[in-house]
Amino acid sequence: MNLDADTLRILGIVKDSFFPLLVAGVKFTIPVAVISFLLGSILAMVTALARISKYKLLNIISSLYVWIIRGTPLLVQLFILFYGLPAAGITIGPLPAAIIGFTLNVGAYNSEVIRASILSIPKGQWEAASSIGMTHTQSLLRIILPQAARVSVPPLSNSFISLIKDTSLAAAITLAEMFQIAQQITATTYEPLVLYCEVAFIYLMFCTILTIIQQRIEKKLERYVAR
Repeated sequence: MNLDADTLRILGIVKDSFFPLLVAGVKFTIPVAVISFLLGSILAMVTALARISKYKLLNIISSLYVWIIRGTPLLVQLFILFYGLPAAGITIGPLPAAIIGFTLNVGAYNSEVIRASILSIPKGQWEAASSIGMTHTQSLLRIILPQAARVSVPPLSNSFISLIKDTSLAAAITLAEMFQIAQQITATTYEPLVLYCEVAFIYLMFCTILTIIQQRIEKKLERYVAR
């Protein structure tokens, strides 16, 4: 089959750009997402416990944090960290700014997932733990959180998959992640449709693999759920 010059050129662009895009995804997109999700999950746990705490000050501070982060766009938060803070004498590099921004965002949204999971456990579980002499902390760590973890796995997994896609926003603060590399290649090849479809395909591959892993984890956890 004979191909015209334009088709051959486009195929050459796809072939030459695929590996640099994949490397950027493995080198920046995935690590940034994993680090941000782990740090954000820790922050989410602390925030969730603060929101259900009997201490009013902790409740107010954590609620204010969740309100601000959930009420403002992630892109704006990244711009404040990278472009806005230098005006106040605080300069943060693209990678730290991206990790901080994604961590704060994940922490706020996932805290609501964790809080709802904890509150979904029947109060009788607390009472049963208390009746055998467990303290509030022991009840939380040994009885409540293990059950809440199983409930929260699906929404937290979805949050991580969404975060993989959200890392593309880091291109706006000059982080050399996958979408930023695609923009750079587009600037030299003048083929935005081809490059952006290609990077979308790579994101789709990453998210498909994660979705399969998520389904397997959920299937394993189903064995521990009472029917």
